[in-house]
Amino acid sequence: MAKPVNNADTTKNNIIKSLVADTTQQNTIQFSDPIITCDSSSWIIPFSRAGNLIIIRAKADTMEGNFILDTGAPGLVLNLTYFRDYPNTTGDADDQGGITGAAAKGEHTILPMLSIGPLKYHKVDADRINLGHIENTRGIKILGLLGMDLLKQFEMIIDYEKNQIYMHRTSKKDAADYKNDLLQDTSAYITTPIEITENKLITYVYMGGKKLSFVVDTGAETNVLDSRLPNKVLDNVSITSRVMLNGTGSKKVEALSGNANNMKIGSQNINNLPVIITNLEKLCFSYDHCLDGMLGFDFLSKQKIGFNFVKRKMYIWK
Repeated sequence: MAKPVNNADTTKNNIIKSLVADTTQQNTIQFSDPIITCDSSSWIIPFSRAGNLIIIRAKADTMEGNFILDTGAPGLVLNLTYFRDYPNTTGDADDQGGITGAAAKGEHTILPMLSIGPLKYHKVDADRINLGHIENTRGIKILGLLGMDLLKQFEMIIDYEKNQIYMHRTSKKDAADYKNDLLQDTSAYITTPIEITENKLITYVYMGGKKLSFVVDTGAETNVLDSRLPNKVLDNVSITSRVMLNGTGSKKVEALSGNANNMKIGSQNINNLPVIITNLEKLCFSYDHCLDGMLGFDFLSKQKIGFNFVKRKMYIWK
């Protein structure tokens, strides 16, 4: 691996993973598919940004406010501060594992109704965890996180430049025929397969001759590589500094920051991609297998990015 430059001792107080359920062990609850009703099969959701996080307005039961779109969360996560009076359905959850170690314990409940524009979810399983660290860092009230279990019946295209999300409810019946207007010009984007494992969005990256599994995470503020990867992979990273990571718990850990080269996703070559290198061993306890990294904001925001969760495809604009 390349040696750090002279500013290697620089501290970077950047929360690289601003969520608490990203690596939650779901040992005590299985998310059941919520009942979904919608007035339209296609619509556009406007969003704002808090730092590098996508903020969507939604209504949880009777309370309307800000939610983070977070494909790294397994399902709906509610801020315990505002939903503590809802019944606890399964007792205390296990400790929540994060990049820097364990965070606070969470609880589970059932939300009667979640509304996002014309879309309505009924009887939604939800985790409840204190999200105060995100609110304090971003200076806004956050009611919760919108995770993967809420998205599995849809196609979703995120346009960071226009601050818009294009949603289409994709049934198996129309999956073969429907195509969003943004996907008509097939030369404008590449298509690569995705998998959904334990409500996590997984794709594959090739680097240093290795096939690596990455979680695609709209709630991660940067990209992450596992420090335990072989040297033939890590040698493709030019180290620029050392950083301190504030994770989901109170623990801080030192990591390396740099730029990754010679990466390939599908047919698209990627160079000079900002990455953090840290030990992702904790993620091994939350999946059937260890993950090699995360693709977050620094990758996703470079272009329009789309996901068809029914067809298991990811669209990356060139």
